[in-house]
Amino acid sequence: MSGSSEIPPQVQNLFAQLQQLKVQIEAVGRQKMQVEALLKDAENALEELEKLDEQSVIYRAVGELLIKSEREAVKADLSEKKETYDLRSKTLERQEERVQKKYQQLQQQLQEALGGAGVTQTAGA
Repeated sequence: MSGSSEIPPQVQNLFAQLQQLKVQIEAVGRQKMQVEALLKDAENALEELEKLDEQSVIYRAVGELLIKSEREAVKADLSEKKETYDLRSKTLERQEERVQKKYQQLQQQLQEALGGAGVTQTAGA
């Protein structure tokens, strides 16, 4: 190394990992929001289904078509979707927590490496 302004490869690697984790956290957050929206839709549909009387005609959207469907089949399908979305949401929550924890650990390592390498951390790094 020719000067103290050069960043050691180890620090560069930590910084790159930190950036990758940030992207991953954002992606998991977006997925979680999408799944939570689907979960809410399924819950709302089940609530509305419960409000209907037994003789109500129910249609299910299949692509651009509305198909007449049996109430119990629609209820079972919505319940299954709700369960799947709920499980996926919980899985994404755990994944988000793990990645967030890893991010914080790497951030600490990077700060220690910057402090130990004699390189000052700049704003935005």
